Amino acid sequence: MKPNRRDFLKTSGALIIGFSAGALRVTRAQGPLQGSPSMNQLDSWIAIAADGSITAYSGKEELGQGISTAQQQLVAEELSVPFNRVKLIYCDTAFTPDQAHTSGSQSHPTNFNTGNLAQAGATAREVLFRMASEKLGVPVEQLTVSEGVISSGSKRMTYGQLVGGKKFSLALDPKARRKPATEWTVLGKSIPRPDLPDLVTGRFEFVHNVRLPGMLHGRVVRPPSVGATVASVDESSVAGVPGVVKVVVKKNFVGVVAEKPWQAIQAAAHLKVTWNPGPALPDQATIYDALRKQPARDTLLVDSGDVDQKLSGATVLKATYLHPYQMHGSMGSSCAVADVQGEKATIYSATQAVWYQKNTSAMILGLKPENIRVIFRRGSGCYGVNGADTVTYDALVLSQAVSKPVRVQLTRRDEMAFENYGPAYVIDQRASVDSNGNITAWDHESWSPGLGGRPGTNTPGNIITGSLLGFQPAAFSPRSPAPAPGAFNNNSNGVPSYLASGTGTVQSGRVLTHAVESRFFTGPLRSPARLQNTFAHESFMDELAARVKADPVEYRLRHLRDARLKEVLQAAAKTANWESRPSPKPGNRGTGVAGGRGAACVLYEGDNGYTALVAEIEVNQDTGQIVVKRMVASSDVGPISNPDGLGNQVEGGALQGLSRALGEEVTWDNEKVTSVDWRTYHSLPLGFEVPKIEAVLINRTEGEVMGAGETSITLVAAAIGNAIFDATGVRLREVPFTAERIKAALATRG
Repeated sequence: MKPNRRDFLKTSGALIIGFSAGALRVTRAQGPLQGSPSMNQLDSWIAIAADGSITAYSGKEELGQGISTAQQQLVAEELSVPFNRVKLIYCDTAFTPDQAHTSGSQSHPTNFNTGNLAQAGATAREVLFRMASEKLGVPVEQLTVSEGVISSGSKRMTYGQLVGGKKFSLALDPKARRKPATEWTVLGKSIPRPDLPDLVTGRFEFVHNVRLPGMLHGRVVRPPSVGATVASVDESSVAGVPGVVKVVVKKNFVGVVAEKPWQAIQAAAHLKVTWNPGPALPDQATIYDALRKQPARDTLLVDSGDVDQKLSGATVLKATYLHPYQMHGSMGSSCAVADVQGEKATIYSATQAVWYQKNTSAMILGLKPENIRVIFRRGSGCYGVNGADTVTYDALVLSQAVSKPVRVQLTRRDEMAFENYGPAYVIDQRASVDSNGNITAWDHESWSPGLGGRPGTNTPGNIITGSLLGFQPAAFSPRSPAPAPGAFNNNSNGVPSYLASGTGTVQSGRVLTHAVESRFFTGPLRSPARLQNTFAHESFMDELAARVKADPVEYRLRHLRDARLKEVLQAAAKTANWESRPSPKPGNRGTGVAGGRGAACVLYEGDNGYTALVAEIEVNQDTGQIVVKRMVASSDVGPISNPDGLGNQVEGGALQGLSRALGEEVTWDNEKVTSVDWRTYHSLPLGFEVPKIEAVLINRTEGEVMGAGETSITLVAAAIGNAIFDATGVRLREVPFTAERIKAALATRG
């Protein structure tokens, strides 16, 4: 029987609360609601039990970032109950509302600002007050609430007495009064995350730990080269491997099912598959030049119409910035469990979009979406599209082939060679300055490859398993020239902060982007496009400041008009004890260890979090080795719901940004990806010295909440690159800043 989130309410009957002629009326309902939870119905978000405990339902999941704690705080605050009175259920298609993806630093803003979870709490509180008013015979304005008890003098009623175990059957009220920050008792506090004790003691159930009765184990056999197709499969090659249940071949998808994990590993290793090779990959040494020559889809984000005129005959600075493909490289390889029985399927997945997974899984299986249940179970942290969706498809196909539950965990190589990478970028910058050193025009042009992405609602071919099964990725259509810019949107941070169309003062600007096709699958990797564009913008801003011999912070402030962006920059500089002077630092020796500092700032996505970062580094000019000693990151995301959680996001983003700036780069030969383990893909776990990281949190009690998860990471590469220039006088324009690149650049220094 399909589970229903309201089944537990049936034992005590269901109470529908409605309004008629201004008075409350109560009637009995007939059984649970059918279909998926409705976004505008209070019962889709809140349930109150007879003992007064509260269950909240959310479509935004906990990926390890602490969002579940903030969501519990939201509900507890609006309902005036203690934090531990609230239980949160998230991302199970049998229970929770469809809030699309958990991505883009939008989870907390979505539930805080736009109705949804917080508005449900406010709606429930006001309804409960009206019920208590009628029951107690006291006007609403004379009632108060504390810890789920509504009272007036000696008269009191608990939430459990009012509606416990029953349904509201009401729509969300968009006019229900939200509590202002001045009344907060739960929000605004650093409440510890309830999941941490189980995480640190090994009791937490990740998707890797899911076990079902009769469960078998699967392994996939990926192509040996990018674009290879199956020519033949010799199933007799695994005849001697014990425990093999079935070899599954479906178009270019190949996998094995066995009784035990080790047996599946051995079967996959022994299975003889003949492949037709794919076309040769582009030469990595010339990939950036090649991107410029491909057919492109051109987009103008900004065009003031006078950039060429302004640049003509002026003092112009030019620079090109390069950013490689990078991977999620999750510490634990992706895993999923699927149980496909006839026309129904149950899926345990670390997908970031359970409802989208439900639809695309139906396409993979040839089943109806309503017969599929997707249950989120936390996996490895990813902040984008690692292997969570593709391993889910792997498990589905194998489970359907044997009509039993199948668990699949990818090998390190299979995940790293075929995940959806963060895309490479080539960015050309040009700007002119006047006699006073002020920027008069800024021209930005970029090239970036893409293929696939999130599966969405109907594109399972956006990831490797869907593609192997014959589904096509989202279509690419070249377009040139670009049409005139439409409504301003800086979701990609393609527009420099200093243009007047964004947050700056420079009136003349043009931003032209070229999207080209990639040979590798690509997708969102924490701060997708925003990190690459901001690396170029904030590095170039430093180059301009150096050209006119201005202090880098002062020069930014001179060209900004957004007061909040100015404030975060000043806050980071003040905390870091910024020494006001031009870069590079005077008096640094040309050998040995030299120290420097660099700054960067941005309004993430143009409207989703103000942030600035100062990095302090040391460079060994003899070896090229860099050590980041300190990072100070300031953050303004509006009202702060949980200071500790926000600080963790700021610090964690800065640390991941450090790894991406110093070591991470996807590599390949003419056939295949070669960065397939921790020896060949250099990320933070390989021993970077962890710097002191300080978060400066600016709390605004008024206004909307913004996202925080992708803010600080966006600035790290630029701030470190600027600090390297400050220390050595050498400008690095290509990420990552490896010792070899630094040493080579130092060798060319005059």
